[in-house]
Amino acid sequence: MKHIFSKSNRALLAELVRTDFKLRYQGSALGYAWSLLRPLFMFGILFIVFNFIFKVGKGIPNYPIYLFVGIVLWNFFNEMTSQSLGSIVARGSLIRKVRIPRWMIIVSTSVAALINVSLNLIIVLVLSVASGLDFMPTSIYFPLFVLEVYLFALGVSLILAPLFVKYRDITYIWDVLTQAGFYATPILYPLTLVKQEIIQKLMFINPMAQAIQGAREIYVTKETLTIGEVYGTPWAVLIPLSVVIVVLVSGVLYFKKQAPKFAEEL
Repeated sequence: MKHIFSKSNRALLAELVRTDFKLRYQGSALGYAWSLLRPLFMFGILFIVFNFIFKVGKGIPNYPIYLFVGIVLWNFFNEMTSQSLGSIVARGSLIRKVRIPRWMIIVSTSVAALINVSLNLIIVLVLSVASGLDFMPTSIYFPLFVLEVYLFALGVSLILAPLFVKYRDITYIWDVLTQAGFYATPILYPLTLVKQEIIQKLMFINPMAQAIQGAREIYVTKETLTIGEVYGTPWAVLIPLSVVIVVLVSGVLYFKKQAPKFAEEL
């Protein structure tokens, strides 16, 4: 453990994060500003469509913040997994030339995504103040849901990256899955629109659904339907948390097994 967090590893991780940011926005006129503008544009479009056209937000207190929280957390998961997916292949020349801990490439990508979501959450805070949101004491627990999303995304990333080294079709499959996951997760709509209780329970097995609903409940409005209400017990939160742990442990073990083969397969 001490070796993992050694001074040299920390310096290497910092350099990888800086390089990741430079490569991601290379050739862009607005550069890093896109990390803030993209979720704002997405929020604006979806807010107009689902609030004014489909009127999904009718009756939901502070619907703009309610929607934006869901978009920011989902974008965090999507960015982290999508960027990590091809990170090993993108660093192929570095892996072949330098003896570098393979896991550090995934972690550097995740840290870059973590920085982006932190900046986006500052915008959430600013919009919350501007809209007159009545802050609840429970808001202090918001970082716990960010941590849950991070650990879940990290586990998924540790599985996707080695798979992509072998099978390049994974990127297309993952694009389809994340697109389906976006609409299967209550981001644009309140979960109360889903009338079948069994479907609500199945949706909450997904850690993203539980994290987004939980974050909304402690930050935006207590009227948010949570996993505890659907299952009838607060202990139900252990179901999606168990999924996070299983995915993370599986990801670590799979990545550790595949890492020694990267240099040969790239």
